[in-house]
Amino acid sequence: MSRTTSRKQITRIVVGESRSRREDVLAVEEPLEIRVAGSPLSITMRTPGSDFDLAAGFLVSEGVISHGDQLSAIRYCAGGTVDGENTYNVLDVTLAPGVPRPDASLDRNFYMTSSCGLCGKASIDAVRTRSAYPVDADPVAVTDELLTTLPDRLREGQAMFEKTGGLHAAALFDAATCELLVLREDVGRHNAVDKVVGWALKEDRLPLSGTVLMVSGRASFELVQKASMAGIPILAAVSAPSSLAVDLGRELGLTVVGFLRGSSMVVYSGGERITVTELKQKAMA
Repeated sequence: MSRTTSRKQITRIVVGESRSRREDVLAVEEPLEIRVAGSPLSITMRTPGSDFDLAAGFLVSEGVISHGDQLSAIRYCAGGTVDGENTYNVLDVTLAPGVPRPDASLDRNFYMTSSCGLCGKASIDAVRTRSAYPVDADPVAVTDELLTTLPDRLREGQAMFEKTGGLHAAALFDAATCELLVLREDVGRHNAVDKVVGWALKEDRLPLSGTVLMVSGRASFELVQKASMAGIPILAAVSAPSSLAVDLGRELGLTVVGFLRGSSMVVYSGGERITVTELKQKAMA
């Protein structure tokens, strides 16, 4: 049985028509504890899969590392149960020699749900981590027509969503060629983005200049933050951004696009990076 999905008996009701019992496929949600040198750092609720990418991306988002050579090793370890059985829900990260460990003095509660990547932060100021890869000077440009193709490309790659209908996705595209570089799914949007960033770190692709990060659902503050920490200049979402996401995007010089559906979109910041197709002239009355 795959650890990404689980089969459960359910009752399906169609009002006034039918009631039936059948088996349904659900997305798995399990806790993942991330440790650094044996010390607990974070617990996040995630869909198992690409866990090493998730841990690496999380450390980039937190400003702990910014280059692949700062990460020495990641391994699963015992500790998932009282008897020490390895449940593959605990990871221990070894940083390279000389890389400072996360600042334990920060006032945080590191538990995170699958819906929020910043729930444990003590304050908004604490998450305005300075990125090693400022995006405001990134000269990347993308056409509006190209952007409108990305939601369908994202949807086509969501294999687990097809089975469960319950997973978010994040995909990274080359802004010039529209090449899909990587796509990851998870019950949490922020986890899917961390998995994308972690993949890029391990592939020695940071900073992710000249790319577009496409996400399902909304664009929240933490997603803008994560994009910034990885050097991604453009974040696009199929739904709305939050006000704080827009404020941070404008502050950092990061392009934020929302409601990217069909042939339309709303640009909230960094509109100079989007080349608009020549407008059709309205017929004269």
